Amino acid sequence: MKKDLGVKPYVFPMPVLMISTYGEDGKVDVMNMAWGGICASNMVSLNIGEDHKTSENIKKRGAFTLSIADIPHIEAADFFGIASGNSMADKFERTGLTAVKSEKVDAPVVEEFPLTLECKVVEAKNERYGFHVIGEIVGVLAEESVLDEKGKVDPTKLNAFVFDQFQSGYYAIGEKVGQAWSTGAPLMK
Repeated sequence: MKKDLGVKPYVFPMPVLMISTYGEDGKVDVMNMAWGGICASNMVSLNIGEDHKTSENIKKRGAFTLSIADIPHIEAADFFGIASGNSMADKFERTGLTAVKSEKVDAPVVEEFPLTLECKVVEAKNERYGFHVIGEIVGVLAEESVLDEKGKVDPTKLNAFVFDQFQSGYYAIGEKVGQAWSTGAPLMK
Protein backbone atom coordinates (compact mmCIF):
# COMPACT_ATOMS: atom_id res chain seq x y z
CA MET A 1 0.00 0.00 0.00
CA LYS A 2 1.28 3.46 -0.88
CA LYS A 3 1.22 6.32 1.61
CA ASP A 4 0.43 9.89 0.51
CA LEU A 5 3.45 12.09 1.32
CA GLY A 6 1.94 15.33 0.08
CA VAL A 7 3.65 17.63 -2.39
CA LYS A 8 7.43 17.17 -2.26
CA PRO A 9 10.21 17.54 -4.85
CA TYR A 10 10.89 13.79 -4.69
CA VAL A 11 12.85 12.81 -7.75
CA PHE A 12 15.89 10.59 -7.40
CA PRO A 13 18.65 10.94 -8.26
CA MET A 14 19.19 14.68 -8.41
CA PRO A 15 22.42 15.94 -9.93
CA VAL A 16 24.99 17.79 -7.86
CA LEU A 17 25.88 20.64 -10.21
CA MET A 18 28.62 23.19 -9.66
CA ILE A 19 27.76 26.48 -11.39
CA SER A 20 30.83 28.69 -11.79
CA THR A 21 30.69 32.37 -12.69
CA TYR A 22 32.74 35.52 -12.44
CA GLY A 23 31.56 38.44 -10.35
CA GLU A 24 31.83 42.08 -11.39
CA ASP A 25 35.25 42.20 -9.77
CA GLY A 26 36.45 39.11 -11.66
CA LYS A 27 36.27 36.90 -8.56
CA VAL A 28 35.38 33.25 -9.02
CA ASP A 29 32.04 32.23 -7.52
CA VAL A 30 30.81 28.63 -7.41
CA MET A 31 27.35 27.49 -6.36
CA ASN A 32 26.17 23.94 -5.61
CA MET A 33 22.69 23.24 -6.94
CA ALA A 34 20.45 20.31 -7.80
CA TRP A 35 17.61 22.11 -9.56
CA GLY A 36 18.87 21.80 -13.11
CA GLY A 37 19.83 19.50 -15.91
CA ILE A 38 19.91 18.83 -19.62
CA CYS A 39 16.82 20.11 -21.44
CA ALA A 40 17.90 19.56 -25.08
CA SER A 41 20.88 18.05 -26.91
CA ASN A 42 22.90 21.26 -26.51
CA MET A 43 21.03 23.06 -23.71
CA VAL A 44 20.91 23.09 -19.93
CA SER A 45 18.18 24.49 -17.71
CA LEU A 46 18.79 25.91 -14.24
CA ASN A 47 16.35 27.17 -11.65
CA ILE A 48 18.10 29.39 -9.12
CA GLY A 49 16.90 31.73 -6.41
CA GLU A 50 17.36 35.29 -7.62
CA ASP A 51 19.06 36.33 -4.38
CA HIS A 52 22.14 34.20 -5.15
CA LYS A 53 25.40 35.83 -6.22
CA THR A 54 25.42 33.35 -9.11
CA SER A 55 22.15 34.79 -10.45
CA GLU A 56 23.59 38.32 -10.41
CA ASN A 57 26.77 37.10 -12.13
CA ILE A 58 24.86 35.24 -14.83
CA LYS A 59 22.81 38.36 -15.61
CA LYS A 60 25.92 40.52 -15.92
CA ARG A 61 28.29 38.09 -17.69
CA GLY A 62 25.88 36.04 -19.82
CA ALA A 63 27.87 32.88 -19.22
CA PHE A 64 28.62 30.11 -16.73
CA THR A 65 30.26 26.74 -16.52
CA LEU A 66 28.50 23.70 -15.14
CA SER A 67 30.68 21.02 -13.57
CA ILE A 68 30.15 17.61 -12.08
CA ALA A 69 31.93 17.36 -8.75
CA ASP A 70 33.63 14.12 -7.78
CA ILE A 71 33.84 12.35 -4.43
CA PRO A 72 37.42 13.48 -3.72
CA HIS A 73 36.10 17.08 -3.77
CA ILE A 74 32.81 16.49 -1.94
CA GLU A 75 33.78 18.74 0.99
CA ALA A 76 34.33 21.75 -1.29
CA ALA A 77 31.24 20.90 -3.35
CA ASP A 78 29.03 20.82 -0.26
CA PHE A 79 30.64 24.01 1.06
CA PHE A 80 29.62 25.74 -2.19
CA GLY A 81 26.02 24.94 -1.22
CA ILE A 82 26.38 26.17 2.36
CA ALA A 83 28.33 29.41 1.92
CA SER A 84 26.98 32.47 0.14
CA GLY A 85 29.09 34.55 -2.20
CA ASN A 86 26.97 37.53 -1.10
CA SER A 87 28.36 37.40 2.44
CA MET A 88 31.68 35.55 2.12
CA ALA A 89 34.19 37.36 -0.08
CA ASP A 90 36.76 34.54 0.05
CA LYS A 91 34.30 31.69 -0.57
CA PHE A 92 36.19 30.12 -3.48
CA GLU A 93 39.63 30.71 -1.98
CA ARG A 94 38.71 28.85 1.23
CA THR A 95 38.39 25.58 -0.70
CA GLY A 96 41.95 25.57 -2.07
CA LEU A 97 40.60 24.72 -5.52
CA THR A 98 41.95 26.41 -8.65
CA ALA A 99 40.20 27.94 -11.62
CA VAL A 100 41.19 29.10 -15.10
CA LYS A 101 39.21 31.20 -17.55
CA SER A 102 37.20 29.21 -20.07
CA GLU A 103 38.43 29.64 -23.61
CA LYS A 104 34.85 29.69 -24.93
CA VAL A 105 32.76 31.68 -22.44
CA ASP A 106 33.27 34.43 -19.85
CA ALA A 107 33.29 32.04 -16.89
CA PRO A 108 35.80 30.05 -14.84
CA VAL A 109 36.62 26.36 -15.15
CA VAL A 110 37.38 24.69 -11.81
CA GLU A 111 40.35 22.51 -12.66
CA GLU A 112 39.74 19.86 -10.01
CA PHE A 113 36.25 18.94 -11.23
CA PRO A 114 36.53 16.16 -13.84
CA LEU A 115 33.75 17.25 -16.23
CA THR A 116 32.73 20.79 -17.20
CA LEU A 117 30.17 22.17 -19.65
CA GLU A 118 30.93 25.67 -20.94
CA CYS A 119 27.64 27.53 -21.41
CA LYS A 120 26.47 30.84 -22.81
CA VAL A 121 23.16 32.21 -21.58
CA VAL A 122 20.42 32.19 -24.20
CA GLU A 123 17.58 33.01 -21.84
CA ALA A 124 17.41 34.25 -18.25
CA LYS A 125 14.21 35.45 -16.67
CA ASN A 126 12.32 35.60 -13.44
CA GLU A 127 9.45 33.17 -13.24
CA ARG A 128 7.03 32.63 -10.40
CA TYR A 129 9.09 29.57 -9.43
CA GLY A 130 12.53 31.21 -9.51
CA PHE A 131 15.22 32.66 -11.74
CA HIS A 132 15.19 30.40 -14.79
CA VAL A 133 18.31 30.16 -16.95
CA ILE A 134 18.73 28.35 -20.26
CA GLY A 135 22.32 27.91 -21.33
CA GLU A 136 23.67 26.70 -24.64
CA ILE A 137 26.51 24.20 -24.26
CA VAL A 138 29.35 25.53 -26.42
CA GLY A 139 32.05 23.18 -25.16
CA VAL A 140 32.66 20.21 -22.89
CA LEU A 141 35.93 19.64 -21.03
CA ALA A 142 36.82 16.29 -19.45
CA GLU A 143 39.87 15.02 -17.63
CA GLU A 144 41.49 12.26 -19.68
CA SER A 145 41.37 10.03 -16.60
CA VAL A 146 37.55 9.79 -16.86
CA LEU A 147 37.51 8.82 -20.55
CA ASP A 148 37.25 5.31 -21.97
CA GLU A 149 39.32 3.94 -24.85
CA LYS A 150 36.91 5.56 -27.37
CA GLY A 151 37.25 9.01 -25.79
CA LYS A 152 33.81 8.98 -24.17
CA VAL A 153 33.14 9.77 -20.52
CA ASP A 154 33.05 6.56 -18.48
CA PRO A 155 30.62 7.06 -15.56
CA THR A 156 32.47 4.48 -13.48
CA LYS A 157 35.62 6.62 -13.73
CA LEU A 158 33.82 9.93 -13.13
CA ASN A 159 33.51 9.20 -9.40
CA ALA A 160 30.44 11.45 -9.25
CA PHE A 161 27.81 11.59 -6.56
CA VAL A 162 24.13 12.52 -6.53
CA PHE A 163 21.82 14.31 -4.11
CA ASP A 164 18.79 12.74 -2.49
CA GLN A 165 15.82 15.03 -1.92
CA PHE A 166 14.38 12.65 0.69
CA GLN A 167 17.00 12.93 3.45
CA SER A 168 19.47 15.46 1.99
CA GLY A 169 22.21 12.89 1.50
CA TYR A 170 24.89 12.40 -1.13
CA TYR A 171 25.28 9.00 -2.78
CA ALA A 172 28.07 7.58 -4.89
CA ILE A 173 27.10 6.34 -8.34
CA GLY A 174 28.86 4.31 -10.96
CA GLU A 175 27.71 0.70 -11.14
CA LYS A 176 26.25 -0.12 -14.55
CA VAL A 177 23.08 -2.21 -14.27
CA GLY A 178 21.77 -2.21 -17.86
CA GLN A 179 22.13 -0.80 -21.36
CA ALA A 180 19.71 1.91 -22.54
CA TRP A 181 17.55 0.97 -25.54
CA SER A 182 18.64 -2.66 -25.19
CA THR A 183 17.76 -4.01 -21.73
CA GLY A 184 14.02 -3.69 -22.42
CA ALA A 185 14.21 -4.94 -26.02
CA PRO A 186 12.94 -8.47 -25.21
CA LEU A 187 9.55 -6.95 -24.31
CA MET A 188 9.27 -5.60 -27.88
CA LYS A 189 8.55 -9.15 -29.19
